[in-house]
Amino acid sequence: MESLRPQHFQTIIWVLFALCLLSNRVTECRKTKAGAAVQTFQYASTSCRAHTASLADFGGVGDGVTSNTKAFQAAVAHLSQFAQDGGAQLYVPPGRWVTGSFNLTSYFTLYLHRGAVILGSQDMNEWPTINPLPSYGRGRDAPGGRYSSLIFGSNLTDVVITGDNGTVDGQGALWWQKFKKGQLKYTRGYLVELMFSNQILISNLTFINSPSWNIHPVYSSNVVVMGITILAPLNSPNTDGINPDSCSHVRIEDCYVVSGDDCVAIKSGWDEYGIAFGMPSQHIIVRRLTCISPTSAVIALGSEMSGGIQDVRAEDILAINSESGVRIKTAVGRGGYVRDIFVRGFTMHTMKWAFWMTGNYGSHPDSHFDLNAVPVVEGISYSNVVADGVAMAGKLEGISSAHFKGICISNITVGINTRGKKPKLPWNCTYIEGVSSGVSPPSCPSLPDQGVAGEPCPYPTERLPIDELEFRECTYRSTPRM
Repeated sequence: MESLRPQHFQTIIWVLFALCLLSNRVTECRKTKAGAAVQTFQYASTSCRAHTASLADFGGVGDGVTSNTKAFQAAVAHLSQFAQDGGAQLYVPPGRWVTGSFNLTSYFTLYLHRGAVILGSQDMNEWPTINPLPSYGRGRDAPGGRYSSLIFGSNLTDVVITGDNGTVDGQGALWWQKFKKGQLKYTRGYLVELMFSNQILISNLTFINSPSWNIHPVYSSNVVVMGITILAPLNSPNTDGINPDSCSHVRIEDCYVVSGDDCVAIKSGWDEYGIAFGMPSQHIIVRRLTCISPTSAVIALGSEMSGGIQDVRAEDILAINSESGVRIKTAVGRGGYVRDIFVRGFTMHTMKWAFWMTGNYGSHPDSHFDLNAVPVVEGISYSNVVADGVAMAGKLEGISSAHFKGICISNITVGINTRGKKPKLPWNCTYIEGVSSGVSPPSCPSLPDQGVAGEPCPYPTERLPIDELEFRECTYRSTPRM
């Protein structure tokens, strides 16, 4: 790996700064008159809670062996009564807490101590099966249902999953092996999935070894994912990092992802099911993301995009040893649209493609997709990109009957590394239309060069409402049972 330049450290510094902002500021333990320890600490969150409890209060045992599924379920059930009385927070103390899937509740905070590790149970019976997503029509791994995610919730309001860099470990090796051997009847669960929910914060935690995707907000709005670390073996199947799916007003920032699949994948349903459901992903910003993904994209749009994807903004991104920087994946039968995508300030090291878009991505859920459902891809802007060690600057493949239009690339410098092989064309473009300016090596003829003085590609100047979200300093104070 080549040495990082000073500007690359700026991204990493931002990530560390965010982690510091979200970490505990004060920690104190003292004794009550009865001799029980009382712990207090402060942390940053979008919502503070009036009531608190510890998992240990509900019989939790953090020995890395005992199942705590019932303890988590009992704790959430008990704390749900305070939803209309200032909300509640569940504290997960230091320890290794084995659990199967459990649901969250509204006006609720799940907080992990820095020494706390939630471990996904290796007993598959503790991951109950649920219905497929209506915008997918079936599971992604297999027809039919799917396993519930480790941390799950539906139809919730104001949910916070945070901590002092505690860990959620899905122990996914069991699932990866069964998936690769074709031994699973249902689709693997994720580490976190929140459906039909509003006001979500996921922050300051580490997620490792997910059975499949890590963070999956779906049919939800006002979602913030910040200051998190996601780690998965590079050969682990479908371990996407953060996948907003049919979501609106999403903010992803200051995250570090090492993945066996896309680091961030924006989706909105699959073929005829996504078209019928008709819920787009829109008004999404991704900033200060660091990604390593040798077999997939740093930011992917699709391939399940049949409900539409629009108004996505990505800036200050660092990619290392990844297959592609930005990838648009769609196909005839998808329908929907990908439009108004804005990317700027991207630094890449050791890539296969800097940019990749394709209208030939298959993988249909069944044979019932509509050949007349042709996706629309338009208004794609890339600017201020520096890349080195790249095999090909861009592979841009539209659809013969529906060209990808309004493609704009400006102020782009890509260093091609042929590794001693016969040089390939730096750009491979078919069925696309647009313009370029200040691009090296020069882009393909279908993106005519406007010259260095040409108009830069657009990037919105107005802030999204999700950027105006304010954080508060919240306090946890344990109330041990006498």
